[in-house]
Amino acid sequence: MVWNSDATPVTVHPLVERLAAYAWRLLVIAAAVVAALWLIGRLWVVFLSLVIALLLARILSLPAARLRARGWRPALVAAVTLLGFLLALATTFTLLGLAVGDEAEDLGPTISEAVDDVEEWLVDEAPFEINREDIEQFREDTREAIRSGARSSGGSIVSGAVVVGEVALSLIVGLIVTFFAIKDGERFAQWAKRQLPSGRHELAERLGARAWRTLGGYLRGAAVLGLVEGTIIGVTVALVGGRLAIPVAVFTFLMAFIPILGAIAAGAMAVLVALATGGSTAALIVLAVVIVVQQLDNDLLAPVVYGRSLELHPVIVLLAVAGGGALFGLAGTLLAVPVTAIALNSLAEARLAGRET
Repeated sequence: MVWNSDATPVTVHPLVERLAAYAWRLLVIAAAVVAALWLIGRLWVVFLSLVIALLLARILSLPAARLRARGWRPALVAAVTLLGFLLALATTFTLLGLAVGDEAEDLGPTISEAVDDVEEWLVDEAPFEINREDIEQFREDTREAIRSGARSSGGSIVSGAVVVGEVALSLIVGLIVTFFAIKDGERFAQWAKRQLPSGRHELAERLGARAWRTLGGYLRGAAVLGLVEGTIIGVTVALVGGRLAIPVAVFTFLMAFIPILGAIAAGAMAVLVALATGGSTAALIVLAVVIVVQQLDNDLLAPVVYGRSLELHPVIVLLAVAGGGALFGLAGTLLAVPVTAIALNSLAEARLAGRET
């Protein structure tokens, strides 16, 4: 019920009152989300460091737990697991760099020959009409666009350097936080729980456990998908006569942790390597395999792998990636899916706990 100007009551339909109540709640939620995004943007380096530490701590939780079960001291467990992970990562990238370096001298001429083959096909065999003058004009337009972009990219270079510096700082801080998360994670969790009212301790434990399981499910799912895609695509590159099959497989595996965009980048890299080292026929075969494998993974394997742990519809994944990239760039694209999955699953756990009580 509301009151008009002459103090007489005016009856409002219950549906209108309910809609008004929901509208106010939505406004409050929207304001909280905007405030949270603004705060994350202002403290982006801190937020990215915490997310990196959380992901690394989850990855290293299994070996750390095994070392603790053998009676190792927490500081030693944290040091050994973190340094071992960094050493394995450095060794992997060093071997990949050596493999690519061995082929570097041949890649330039091979790519040029592949481009010439594509031009010959476009001029002589393509189903649409195109001549060499059109190709030369396209090349000149491309060169001019690159020159124009280089002349006007001074501010972008500075901005890019700032971003690289922020990411590097976040990585360093994230590694430090990871060490202490492995060493004192349980103590910090107990301290955080004690800061809450006693009636909220059980709910906090449930939310934390659900978020931890969700993050583990995301990492395991991405690893399984990456292993399947990397193996199939790497073997295909080798079978068609292309070189660098192992680097392509490893790159495909790593790109599986980047939703949607990672699959595109990995597929493009595989096709480019096949074109440069095996020719146009090899590239077409690899392209067909890439499309089939990624479709099968998206339609069959990914729902099974992600379904139980993340329970996210593909549309939600797509919107999360797009929104994360628009708000926070590449880092937002990388972190959108795990952050969204943890948030939604935590809310689901809170609703379930509310119904149980």
